[in-house]
Amino acid sequence: MRDAVSKLGGDPDKINPICPSDLVIDHSVQVDFARTPDSLQKNQDLEFERNKERFRFLKWGATAFRNMLIVPPGSGIVHQVNLEYLARVVFSDSEVLYPDSVVGTDSHTTMINGLGVLGWGAGGIEAEAVMLGQAISMLLPEVIGYQITGALDQYATSTDLVLTITKHLRQIGVVGKFVEFFGPGVTALSIADRATISNMCPEYGATVGFFPVDNATLAYLRQTNRDETKIQTIEAYLRASKMMRNYSDANQDPKFTQVVELDLATVVPSVSGPKRPHDRVSVSEMKQDFLQCLTNKVGFKGFGLRNENLGAAGAFEYEGKTYSLKHGSVVIAAITSCTNTSNPSVMLGAGLLAKKASEAGLSVAPYIKTSLSPGSGVVSYYLQESGVLPYLEKMGFNNVGYGCMTCIGNSGPLNDAIVDAIEKNDLVCCGVLSGNRNFEGRIHPNTRANYLASPLLVIAYAIAGRVDIDFETEPLGHTEKGEPIFLRQVWPTRSEIQAVESKYVIPAMFKEVYSKVTQGSKAWQELQAPEGKLYPWDTTSTYIKKPPFFENMTEELPQQAPLVDARCLLNLGDSVTTDHISPAGSIARNSPAARYLAERGLTPKEFNSYGSRRGNDAVMARGTFANIRLVNKLVGKPGPKTVHFPSMQELDVYDAAERYKQENVALILLVGKDYGSGSSRDWAAKGPYLQGIKAVIAESFERIHRSNLVGMGIVPLEYLPGQSTDSLGFDGSETFTLHIPVDCKPGQQISVKVPN
Repeated sequence: MRDAVSKLGGDPDKINPICPSDLVIDHSVQVDFARTPDSLQKNQDLEFERNKERFRFLKWGATAFRNMLIVPPGSGIVHQVNLEYLARVVFSDSEVLYPDSVVGTDSHTTMINGLGVLGWGAGGIEAEAVMLGQAISMLLPEVIGYQITGALDQYATSTDLVLTITKHLRQIGVVGKFVEFFGPGVTALSIADRATISNMCPEYGATVGFFPVDNATLAYLRQTNRDETKIQTIEAYLRASKMMRNYSDANQDPKFTQVVELDLATVVPSVSGPKRPHDRVSVSEMKQDFLQCLTNKVGFKGFGLRNENLGAAGAFEYEGKTYSLKHGSVVIAAITSCTNTSNPSVMLGAGLLAKKASEAGLSVAPYIKTSLSPGSGVVSYYLQESGVLPYLEKMGFNNVGYGCMTCIGNSGPLNDAIVDAIEKNDLVCCGVLSGNRNFEGRIHPNTRANYLASPLLVIAYAIAGRVDIDFETEPLGHTEKGEPIFLRQVWPTRSEIQAVESKYVIPAMFKEVYSKVTQGSKAWQELQAPEGKLYPWDTTSTYIKKPPFFENMTEELPQQAPLVDARCLLNLGDSVTTDHISPAGSIARNSPAARYLAERGLTPKEFNSYGSRRGNDAVMARGTFANIRLVNKLVGKPGPKTVHFPSMQELDVYDAAERYKQENVALILLVGKDYGSGSSRDWAAKGPYLQGIKAVIAESFERIHRSNLVGMGIVPLEYLPGQSTDSLGFDGSETFTLHIPVDCKPGQQISVKVPN
């Protein structure tokens, strides 16, 4: 151990297990062009044109701040780049060795726990404080042990596994807790498999999903071309500090608050949806489940259709041919997201399935918007070298860019004829994606049902063209001779996939790709950025605007005053996500944000997305609660509307908030369980703050969002156990007086008076 420390130039007498965290930043890309060989270049060119101001701002930041590294746009998804290149596992400050750690402004920062690096997503407000030198404080969490035994079936994937774990842990309840995986079954999981499981940590609610370092971790570091001397140092340090794990040795298992178990042999092919990532459905039950969802009461597993509307269909013309859509038709199929594109087994598996299906004469209907958005250049490299990329492209899965795409809502527009057919016939059409989130309104405004699936199943459902299919009894399609082809005939086994992976995923690829990762494109290299410590604000910009949060700020904290006769801006139910609160997708043409941009001379094609305009508070305040699937109990149907009291006028949420502000009326929200689940989106707190919301009364909160609310001075209040908005008889039309004491403390009970 002393030798290892010395190799990094450190003092062997100073070994410390605690370190400050780093900050990671991400960027997303919209899929405007798909299914063409030049989709990648077209999307990147358009993205640079749209976001030049944002990129210039980032490039300025790289020189204005110390110790800030920008990985240029078009390089990949930050979590995958972190896994394959940035993460150090153990590092030195020239004197002391530390275990690596990371705090990210994106909730899926947890992916790095698959490599044995402790990391989690924090609210942007909290992470920015870390970037400026403040430490993160937290309560010591409970640690749940998740014991894994057995081995996966030959036809199961890591995606099936993570969807199974996500549903399991959501049922158990692990919000605010750490989960650590252990047991002999872990040895059967690759680092990519473990990273997939850690990635979806926010979906099962935990703060982290941690896999301690073992020999497989060291092998992965070698596979990804990390320095051999550093790998030896990592091993020496972890063994000396007893942090190196042998998963087959039960004597090394820690003591946990609680232990739950999973036998890998019980995992079956699965998808999750149609509206939440933890609503897992086995593929064998998918057809029946979807058909039930159509007529179920409107909710997470229901669309509330009447029986007489189940046969609805819409015909449309596309590229000179007539097609028809019905309930369950697939219109978006995307191999996307850091959850799966970082995993060679499912990516190569998808390629092998595409190859077998293509050779059998199967294809994907041309109107389905298919896309492949790898998380790094390495993925393109091994898909090309293994020979499966041409078959993916033949199925329509062309590379459309490197970054967060369909999963974050950047699926881009659908053909107008398709949109008309869906809207005129009120069809429940579907998106199928290898992502981690499928909340209402997130993927696309016209896909009411969205299912998370492995890249292999994304292709399978794209070929079928519908989700209401039983793959066991119904064929994917037919050969030219009319012979049926079933999914089982083209599905590759894990053994087939592993053979290809071991041959083609090699260190040289990682060396080639990451040797130039910071260079960026020619456009990035030529981009001129301002110099100096202060950014020169452009008052005409609709992208980058000086934020108002520090206006009228005093050195002393303002005292918390009681809220007298506050009004309820929105009365919401359970599982309201940060996508409902602050959507990242397209800006609707009839929205307050659209009106703001139009008043400044922009046309609808220039609106871009809310995600791309996060640097402009005027747009983001108007985009708060602008999700078209928002269900507000004050109005009769889904949409970004509310009722102003006492006028009883129905208004856009932003317009109602502005009227209340003019009337000097404080605002609150009434919500159900798990408020603020989903992305660690700080605008989901900043936007409500700008709308004048002073407090949120909920049955429960998601951890990161609660932290963001506190950071913006919005008081998070929980109903007492057993109480809710409905049980207390509130409908949202009342006035509320909240007696919040000046010296209020966490956990303190306060009184709320309502005049009924």
